[in-house]
Amino acid sequence: MVQGTTSDAGKSTLVAGLCRVLARHGVRVVPFKPQNMALNSAVTVDGGEIGRAQALQAQAAGLAPHSDMNPVLLKPNSDTAAQVIIHGRVANDLSAADYHAYKPRAMAAVLESWRRLVAAHRCVVVEGAGSPAEINLRERDIANMGFAEAVDCPVVLIADIDRGGVFAHLVGTLELLSESERARVVGFVINRFRGDMALLAPGLDWLERRTGKPVIGVLPYLHGLFLDAEDALSGSTAGKVGARLKVVAPALPRISNHTDLDPLRLHPEVDFAWVGPGCPMPPADLVVLPGSKSVRADLAWLREQGWDRDLLRHLRYGGRVLGICGGFQMLGERIDDPDGLEGPAGSCAGLGLLAMTTRLAREKQLGNVTGRLRLVDDAAVHGYEIHLGVSHGAALAHSLVRLDDGREDGAVSADGQVAGTYLHGLFEAPGGQAALLGWAAGGGVFAPVDAPARREADIERLADAVEAALRLEVMFPWLSVGPATGDARAGLTGY
Repeated sequence: MVQGTTSDAGKSTLVAGLCRVLARHGVRVVPFKPQNMALNSAVTVDGGEIGRAQALQAQAAGLAPHSDMNPVLLKPNSDTAAQVIIHGRVANDLSAADYHAYKPRAMAAVLESWRRLVAAHRCVVVEGAGSPAEINLRERDIANMGFAEAVDCPVVLIADIDRGGVFAHLVGTLELLSESERARVVGFVINRFRGDMALLAPGLDWLERRTGKPVIGVLPYLHGLFLDAEDALSGSTAGKVGARLKVVAPALPRISNHTDLDPLRLHPEVDFAWVGPGCPMPPADLVVLPGSKSVRADLAWLREQGWDRDLLRHLRYGGRVLGICGGFQMLGERIDDPDGLEGPAGSCAGLGLLAMTTRLAREKQLGNVTGRLRLVDDAAVHGYEIHLGVSHGAALAHSLVRLDDGREDGAVSADGQVAGTYLHGLFEAPGGQAALLGWAAGGGVFAPVDAPARREADIERLADAVEAALRLEVMFPWLSVGPATGDARAGLTGY
């Protein structure tokens, strides 16, 4: 199990790298995260929903994502409440206090998935959440040491040296653990190092003497990795030299699946920027309204920021607007939430840019889909649906995508300036991406960026770094989990 001294220490990345290294050497490996809190999610092969980072780790392991890989997913809809997803399906909407009481039931789901994965795979690489030293969350913990203790799992502790204070993070975390938990930590990994290893070596020697535990390796800072973020917003690329198209998107308070826009950040001809609170909407060719876990609340936030007026001005000057999932719902005339699924029950006016209304329904729509863009060029697209809303209205008669299952998705305004879709991942397919960029620019040809190929190449790059930096022979005794016979080193050549 990989646990971190902080959030964003590199747990997800290290698990993905280890999964690919082991898969390269023929080990039947699977990723596992008992509990995840994230608004970036993916649809699984069994029709469920898991954290997007676990879907990436599944790809690294050569597997299709499955709900057992992340049996408990928490999707916050406010600062104190979240939608609780168990085995890929919505189970409850609970406050933080109520979820704490619910944890024994969640733990039962975690252990059920764990047993199934152990029965089917040689090695399970587990990712913790946050930090095991969050002492206020120790009771009934299912995400870190509580899980590791329950299944008797060794723990590797990773820390981010780029933040500063890496030795304090590691030693301080150990000090806040119980005696049995400290014994469970079998070694350290230091992440995101850039500098002279000779200057770091005395600190590593001190750390090993002070704790009696080995430093398994020091991972370099890998610039520009294109890997799906668990939750944190990826950086903007404003001011990109050679850009032909300016794209902006609001950093909504409850933004979800913002990885939809990662291919735009990669594109050499696209200048992309997230726009945060207090910042006016800058001039742009295309404005993307992304997904949201709390559509009405995020729409109210947009109005507070003046985006409703800014969008009208943007359209008057010939700009384009694209709404994805929750952003698509915002483009309509009204959003109804009679059951209070995403906040207090009620209705609100939409932005009025598409003739449709949306009603939030209890049954979440989940699915991986393929289709063709009706907007331009009949280009192939693929994506996934994760939404509660059902939309109706005249705008839907002119759909954005014709799905291969016979359904129509999304809408396009009569003047062609406004479009919306329920499909996440619309920019992933190169053909669809090029067509959408051409539409956004009002014409012209854009050579697409192959985001899936880049993601796969960067998983390989990550695995190369993990294999070069970590003393994998030190880890051999911990890598045999499950019923498979033989030594854990079977297939691991070159060590």
